[in-house]
Formats: sequence, structure tokens, C-alpha cells
Amino acid sequence: MSSSDASSSGNRAAPPPCCFFAGVGGSGMSALAQYHAWRGGESRGSDRAFDRGERRAIRAALASAGVAIAPQDGSGVAGCDALVVSTAVEETVPDVVAARAGGLEILHRSELLARFVASARTVAVTGTSGKSTTVAMIFAILRAAGRHPGVITGGPLAELQDEGLLGNAWADVDGDLLVIEADESDGSLVRYRPWAGVVLNLQRDHKEPAEVAEMFRVFRGRVAGPLVAGEDPNLDFLDGAVRFGFGPDAHVRAEDVELAPVGAAFTIDGARFSLPTPGRHNVLNALAAVAACREAGVTPAEASAALRGFRGVARRFQVLGRSRGVTVVDDFAHNPDKLRAALAAARLRAAADGGRVLAFFQPHGYGPTRFLFDDLTAAFAEALAAGDALWLPPIYYAGGTVDRDVESTDLSAAIRAAGADARDLSDRADLPGAVAAEARAGDVVMVMGARDPALTDLGRAVLARLGGA
Repeated sequence: MSSSDASSSGNRAAPPPCCFFAGVGGSGMSALAQYHAWRGGESRGSDRAFDRGERRAIRAALASAGVAIAPQDGSGVAGCDALVVSTAVEETVPDVVAARAGGLEILHRSELLARFVASARTVAVTGTSGKSTTVAMIFAILRAAGRHPGVITGGPLAELQDEGLLGNAWADVDGDLLVIEADESDGSLVRYRPWAGVVLNLQRDHKEPAEVAEMFRVFRGRVAGPLVAGEDPNLDFLDGAVRFGFGPDAHVRAEDVELAPVGAAFTIDGARFSLPTPGRHNVLNALAAVAACREAGVTPAEASAALRGFRGVARRFQVLGRSRGVTVVDDFAHNPDKLRAALAAARLRAAADGGRVLAFFQPHGYGPTRFLFDDLTAAFAEALAAGDALWLPPIYYAGGTVDRDVESTDLSAAIRAAGADARDLSDRADLPGAVAAEARAGDVVMVMGARDPALTDLGRAVLARLGGA
């Protein structure tokens, strides 16, 4: 089977005993490799970054999880049953050449994930915002309730990182539950046949909403058991769903909601929740998680106890530290609704200390910036208050053929025209100095953007400069 042959029969097949993962250091591939090894399979892999001596901590964590690392020269493929690839793995990679020459089955990573989904009692979480956090909450609740869940996710869970793991996967041989992210951005969610499905929301992000809605319809038809969905009207087409939200018609509803600078409190079915992650959006994430876990037999009271100590997800309003009275936060926000939510949480925290929001946003890719240009403009104009500031560096270019007919300077000009303070930053390495010169006690610095691991280091550099200013 090639990576283009995502048949239902292939999805229901058992995972191959030995899988070789090309590009195993990536977040999606490393999660699959660990999970496969922990479930008793043989996992091998290669990564060009490892061959260059880079990403040593990830390599060590994979080896500790039982993943055998080989050079990316094709030699490690011999004796395996299948090669697992992502869309980022080119046909010219020696592992792919060797696999084709040896007649190995070649699976796209979503095809292997579909097999894992079919072999477990899986809860698949989709939506245009909040997937990683909701997956983490469901996992935390099920684990605390003694249900022995596994997890495969994109955002590393702090709970697992605290145990010395990469944080993006876990498998427990004593349980049959698995919690995963079902991604709409690449369309892979339509490949999965989970026991339960969660549809969080439907917003304009990578694709037009109508296209994503059609994928959600297909996904709904492939869910074998309960479906949990948000109460937004644009999800009304999902018939028979257990609805979560704030309205009177929600089956799982938050009442007596209190949003605080560093968390939130609310009540579900008489159980009082104290959530250590801020923002209205995280209350919605928690509602979705509670609804899904209730379908698995876990009560809201049990969920409340589990979420009281919720550790969160890397780069989801992750507080990097505080210096000179200034809080620095690292956040994955990149689409308009995520940016609004993150900035609203930052505004609440800054307002409590009499400060402002100083934001940095890394536009990722010319195509996404062009597609979301007007929505991004509106989001920042609405979310930034008087006295707040936004810095925009050049668009992050990941390579390939692309039309460069939009620049971040166009975006900043549009945001200024809409009434907000947007500033051009020709080199993002200048951000620490710019923030140190501007920040005062009570301010919250937001470093935002997706798919660029160096942004966390940039946030730490801002924190360090504040300490040395």
C-alpha cells in the first residue's frame, strides 16, 4: 500500500510488527514511534537532524522509549515490515528509496494512526482550535480516574514531561482507551474510525469553513459511539451530538463561571471546578473534556478533582517566567480565534496588575498570511487595547515555491489603519531589546506563533533581557 491508499480496510488492519519512521524526530512521527514501541511493536527510525548531531535530547528520549535510531542512509529499513512517512519526507530520502526497492509497505503517518485508532477504544478530538489542550484534559481526567489511557498528540503534555518523557505520547498496556488529535488542517481526520468523537469548533483557519464542515460530516459518520460537539450554531449539522457550552440547551453546561487572571472557576452538574489555566476558551476545552469523559463513565466530580492539578500543554499560555514585574508567556496562537483567546487571557492578567499587553506574533507562511489577512487584521484590532503594542517580524519562510505577494509590513499597516499599535521588526532577534526598553511592571509579554520551536527560545531571551536590563 502506498501513502495515497487510505482505504477503510487498511485503516482496520493491525499495525505492522516492525515500523521504520523516516523523520522520527518530528513531533507527529516521534509520538507514533513511542506509542508503537510501548504497545509492544518494534520501532526504528532516522532523522537527518540526528545525523548532524542536532536535537540530542529528543534522540535520547526516543532511545529511552525503545525506539532504535539509525542513520538516514537506508540501512535501517532492512528487516522492517513498513516505512512510515509524513508529507515532509521526499521520495529521494534514502530510507524511501530502500523501502521501495525492498517492497516494504509505505504508510503515511495518518494511516498508521488510523490503525492505532481502530485497535483501541479511541476518543478522537477535532476542531480548528483547542485540540491539544482538550486532548490533554481528557487524558488527565481518564488517568486520574484509573482508566489507564494512552495518548497521541501534537502539543507536549507537561504532566508527561515532568516524568522525563517527550510528552507527546503515552501508552498503558493495562488499558484500552486512547486519546488522539484528529487534524482537520491536512484532512487526515476523515481516515479515523474512533469509538467517540469530539468536535470543538469550526472557524476559518487553514481552509474555508464549508470545506472543514464537510470533513466533520464524514468524521461524524465514522464515529462508532458518542459524539460530543460545541453549541455553536455552525455545528448544528452534527446530529445527535452531546452538546457542551454555556447556553441553556447544552447537555454539559458551565454555570457560575468566574474568570481570573491565572485560572477559572465554574460548576458542572453541581461539581465545582477550579482550573489553573486562564481564559474562557479553556473553560470550553474543559467542558468538552468533561463531556467526553462522562461518556466513558467518569463523573464530573471525578473530572473536577483531576483538572484541579492540570499541568497544561507546552506553548499553550505557558508562563516562561517573571522579571521586573513583567510576565512572559509563550503561546501557540496563530489563527484569528486563537489569537483573540490568548490575548483576552493576557489582558485579564495584565489588567489585574495595572499593566498592558506587549505582543509579538510570527506570521508563518505566505499562503496562510494571505488567506487570513483580513481576519488577522480584525483580530488584532479588536484584541489590542489602548496602550498595548504588537511587534511583527518578516513572514516565516519554510521553503518551497510560493508567491511572495504579501509581507508582514502590509499586515502591520492594516492593523495600524484599524486603530491598533502595530510595529515592524526587521529582525526578530531585536525583540528582547525592544521589549526591555518598553516594558514596565504589570505588563504581560505574549510571544505567539505556530510550528517554530525557536519561538520558545525567543521568549526566554526576552525574559533574560528583562532580568539584565
